Amino acid sequence: MGRISISCLFPASWHFSLSSHVLPRILQPSFRQLLLLGLVLCLVGLLYLMFFIGKGHTIWTKEESHFHRHLARVTNVEATDTSNPTLNYGLVVDCGSSGSRVFVYCWPRHNGNPHELLDIRQMRDQHRKPVVMKIKPGISELATSPEKSSDYIYPLLSFAAQHIPKNKHQETPLYILCTAGMRLLPESQQEAILEDLRTDIPVHFNFLFSDSHVEVISGKQEGVYAWIGINFVLGRFNHVHNDGQAVVEVQLPGGDQQEALVRKRTAGVLDMGGVSTQIAYEVPKTVSFASPQQEEVAKNLLAEFNLGCDAHRTEHVYRVYVSTFLGFGGNAARGRYEESLAQSTATKNKLLDQHAGETAESPLLDPCLPSHLQDQVGALHLRGTGDFDRCRLLLQPFLNRTEESHTSLNGVYQPAIDYGNSQFYGFSEFYYCTEDVLRMGGDYNASRYAQAARSYCATQWKTLKERFDRGLYASHADLHRLKYQCFKSAWMHEVFHSGFSFPAEYKNLKTALLVYDKEVQWTLGAILYRTRFLPLRDIQQEGLKAVHSHWRHGFSLFNNHYLFLACFMVVLLSIALYVLRLRRIHRRGGERRMPSSVTWLEEGLLSTPLPITL
Repeated sequence: MGRISISCLFPASWHFSLSSHVLPRILQPSFRQLLLLGLVLCLVGLLYLMFFIGKGHTIWTKEESHFHRHLARVTNVEATDTSNPTLNYGLVVDCGSSGSRVFVYCWPRHNGNPHELLDIRQMRDQHRKPVVMKIKPGISELATSPEKSSDYIYPLLSFAAQHIPKNKHQETPLYILCTAGMRLLPESQQEAILEDLRTDIPVHFNFLFSDSHVEVISGKQEGVYAWIGINFVLGRFNHVHNDGQAVVEVQLPGGDQQEALVRKRTAGVLDMGGVSTQIAYEVPKTVSFASPQQEEVAKNLLAEFNLGCDAHRTEHVYRVYVSTFLGFGGNAARGRYEESLAQSTATKNKLLDQHAGETAESPLLDPCLPSHLQDQVGALHLRGTGDFDRCRLLLQPFLNRTEESHTSLNGVYQPAIDYGNSQFYGFSEFYYCTEDVLRMGGDYNASRYAQAARSYCATQWKTLKERFDRGLYASHADLHRLKYQCFKSAWMHEVFHSGFSFPAEYKNLKTALLVYDKEVQWTLGAILYRTRFLPLRDIQQEGLKAVHSHWRHGFSLFNNHYLFLACFMVVLLSIALYVLRLRRIHRRGGERRMPSSVTWLEEGLLSTPLPITL
């Protein structure tokens, strides 16, 4: 045997050999030297491995930190990174009375913590604008031609499809939720429109869409979704960290035996539009009813739901009261008030043979209009006297309050509110009434607000008009706002304090147009509620990943380096074993040929060439 050959075919083919002429040189070093050489080689291999593992870990860390920084930017105004494979998407189409809008949302993979909800954000395009599109008119206009419904909705879904990565379409849930306009249609017409959508949309789009994903939602559902959306943006559903926010003790549904839960206090919502007014707030305590009839009514106003992904966990169970009052919005209330003025004036004129309000020279005096403002409603001529307190008294009958306990506007049941430990946000007219003209938006103070409104009403219309021309009011305030600010100020005050029974010293109402500089739509609450079970899938995957993550990640990213090191160590061990075997053979052969003493060997005879037989 004249040559020793060593080769390795994986991960890369290589080969070397040792001839018998160089073997004596290898056999010369002592065992300690060989051991030292082996340790050095092992150290080199370990350093090699640590270098690549460290480098790979750094890459992971950088990617992870970049991912979290990206999400933080998405929370603000950064464009959504559609190249991020871990992002999920969802669509909600709001089919309202005047038009329909599609909202595109996105969220990262759930972190596996069952205590936390999905971190849903509104998607933003490359120009950092929210991905939203609106079309007109409302879908209810297709009541007589329901077969056109899918064609009507097609531009919205096509717009959304262009912004969502194509490989994500199949797992992107799509919800089409219809509100006020569709509620007014007969059920047969509603169903015809919905059926056309259910049939045709899956033909043209590959979104995650089923029959239950398109429906006409009730006013109660819409109110619950709005409440969820606002509290989600405010961070009130995060029960993991105690950041100093106010807490509330909650009696969860299921009996008195359950221990009370202490968690973050949620915010109630007040929203006064042009036509209706709505209130929604959490009812943390078990409620009692004055009568069986009241209990029956309350069933339609109280909603109990679990926002968590696990139905067996109760930390995200909420009991929310929602009530909508049609005809109690600012413009609708003004219309009812003017109609009442016209009827009462006509009756009084007829009985007393008077002509009040029939001409501009003999106008009817209206305390709810600014001083000296001339207005005409139909044939009725009005002149403002600007008496805020008198206006408030005249408006109280329009609240339709009853003497029954736990009732509010229109005699509707309202659970007790813990005014000492609660917070409310007032939107739409609550904000416009305090900010557009009075410039008092934000923290509400009843006495300061009443004083400012009283002063505004008493100011002559000519002066108010001059201030308007000089740009002293909010940029979006117009002459209509100036004319009816006195009325709406009084109406908002009475709805809040007399209708909903908030005390005059209540300090925890914030009037706002936006939440954290963002318009919060009820669609955010809708997708949060309807995707609440999706984290369960991610939690299960996270559990599997925790078991196998080390092996899988190491193999997937560094398998070549591990295999190379293993091959290297096998070769090194083989060489060491083979050299040791050769040393033993060499020593035994020498002893057979020269049976001298050890002393003879130490006297320098090792310099004599020794034949080596392999």
